[in-house]
Amino acid sequence: MTHVSSSENGMTLTSGQLDAYLARIGVERPVSLDVDSLSKLHRAHLMAFTWEALDAFMGWPSSISPAVAFAKMVEGRRGGWCYEMNGLFGAALAALGFRVTRLCSGVNREMIGDIAIGNHLTLRVDLDRPYLAEVGLADAIVEPVPLAAGPISQRGFDFSILPTDDGWLRFNNHSNGLAHSFDFRPDHSDEAAISAALGWLMQDPGSPFTNALAILRHTADGYIVLKNDCLRSVTADSVSEQRITSAEHLADTFNTIFYLDIPEAGRVWEKLRTSN
Repeated sequence: MTHVSSSENGMTLTSGQLDAYLARIGVERPVSLDVDSLSKLHRAHLMAFTWEALDAFMGWPSSISPAVAFAKMVEGRRGGWCYEMNGLFGAALAALGFRVTRLCSGVNREMIGDIAIGNHLTLRVDLDRPYLAEVGLADAIVEPVPLAAGPISQRGFDFSILPTDDGWLRFNNHSNGLAHSFDFRPDHSDEAAISAALGWLMQDPGSPFTNALAILRHTADGYIVLKNDCLRSVTADSVSEQRITSAEHLADTFNTIFYLDIPEAGRVWEKLRTSN
């Protein structure tokens, strides 16, 4: 199996950045590099950071560089989407000494074909066996899973990894998931494809993120998601929702529900009103 590590790609954190990252997620440096430590870090990352695609929605700059994600998410009070969430997590794992590979994958490839390849970054972590570490799909797993075909259940949500007819693996999200699935191969890394997809997702009018606001934060038993002006709370057996009704309501939601510092919440509200 070909291995192109985060550290070999320069996708790692300095010692000082690593300390700040661990403080931000509330976890001490692990004493051993095992699946228990990986799981603790994985869950802590998801509980500390909000998944959000505000930059694409508002036309603000974005990058696949973990250093840029670090400044935004650790030094600032922001979250990130797959390139940033999985990118920062992978860089932190590499700095800790984990064997990490950034995998070029495709969300909803089963529906839109190979054009999807590169629109998602996921992570392979090699320990006693390969694991899929995935903190960037917004509403999916909260702990890493063996990188192998089979069913997955976490917190009452059901997922699976299944082989496709053309030799890829498909991670199937739970039934209420924002993204239905993503396809990946355990040895497929392509930073150029990821960079190209970033540009399309950020700028193209056909991108799902330039025309819709999407923000999500995990809770102990599920997650809270804001899709445009609809705020929904989801667990394995319940869904409740309310509407955001004003710029002030949106700003308060950013701050108290998603723990985000968005200084231009009024501009976000205006974009929401004109987009819907």
